Amino acid sequence: MANIKSAKKRILVNQAKTEENKRLKTNLKTVLKKAEAAIETNAADKDAAVKLAVKKIDQACAKGILKKEYRFQKEIQTGFACKQSQRLIFHFAQTAAGYVSIRLLF
Repeated sequence: MANIKSAKKRILVNQAKTEENKRLKTNLKTVLKKAEAAIETNAADKDAAVKLAVKKIDQACAKGILKKEYRFQKEIQTGFACKQSQRLIFHFAQTAAGYVSIRLLF
């Protein structure tokens, strides 16, 4: 255990951040599993489930919980799995800052 007050505070802050990150990752995994299940069973709400999954992936990446490579990989996997029903097309354009994903819905 730390003796300095600021070190004690850092321990508490790090514990809180760890718990929040764990909660967000768990929620993301749950949403992804629901989207995959909806696609496999051809459920009526699979379009909404896929859109929610892509939204959660983007939010997790924005908060720094996921890396960009993982984000692109998961979005492509989810998009191709639901391509027939939603016609969700991903286009990745390379810019000076890196890859930018553009989602086109038809």
